[in-house]
Amino acid sequence: MRKPAKFTRLDAILLLLTALGALALGYRIKVGLHYQWNWSAIPQYLFHLDPATGRWAPNLLMQGLFTTIRLSAWATVLATVIGTLAAFFRISSSLFKRMLGRTFVELIRNTPPLVLIFIFYFFVSDQIMPILAIDQLVKTASPGTRQVLTWLLAPPEQLPAFLSATVTVAMFEAAYITEIVRAGIQSIDRGQFEAAAALGFSRTQQMWYVILPQALQRILPPLAGQFISTIKDSAIVSVISIQELTFQGMELMAATHLIFECWITITALYLILTLTLSLAVSRLEQLLRRGLT
Repeated sequence: MRKPAKFTRLDAILLLLTALGALALGYRIKVGLHYQWNWSAIPQYLFHLDPATGRWAPNLLMQGLFTTIRLSAWATVLATVIGTLAAFFRISSSLFKRMLGRTFVELIRNTPPLVLIFIFYFFVSDQIMPILAIDQLVKTASPGTRQVLTWLLAPPEQLPAFLSATVTVAMFEAAYITEIVRAGIQSIDRGQFEAAAALGFSRTQQMWYVILPQALQRILPPLAGQFISTIKDSAIVSVISIQELTFQGMELMAATHLIFECWITITALYLILTLTLSLAVSRLEQLLRRGLT
């Protein structure tokens, strides 16, 4: 059983040094850069009172946060599916599948994500979208359908760029998830496969009922780190004008010149997302550990 943590003298010293460092940095910004802090202006860019409804509504930063959440959620789901399939390709008995999975991993992981952004943006938006007639489907959709699409994905006029960004982030993260899942499966003792085969399980049943439940507990911590990385990596799609949190922050900073206030607020919002996900995964790990004991 883990011993309860104690607050030691060293912890107190480190906490004091951190506080002094933060104060010194704030002092240098104010005195050295002659920067005038204006935190009172930030709350209005989080929420504002809608004059049409008389209710509080999300403003620029919260709108960007919600877009980041949607983008990260869809990219995570897609990356998990692609990464898991590619991992099965990587451990397949078929040489062609193994080579295909290896090519995918090496090609994506060794290409800068900014390059991937532009490749997928111009390819998906200019080539795939006209074939699928996404724009036409959105234009002819009912107001209710358009509202649902806006809530789940993005406003209709931003949908092609949003889908391109989602695919790009998903493909980039899937390459890393592939190796995480592959390593987790291959870390299971070979005797587990043999025991499952001796019981008459097919290859699929071996994976589903015997191997994956054991591998899940091992791959969950690195997967959590990759999911958190997805949230952070989503900021790069701001270069194609996806109105996520970083893009909205840059727009707000350019308009108000509240440089430090904007970026500190954005950092705090990203931290809320990533820490919440980290705590949720830690809780899931505990539940899985109890279920296996």
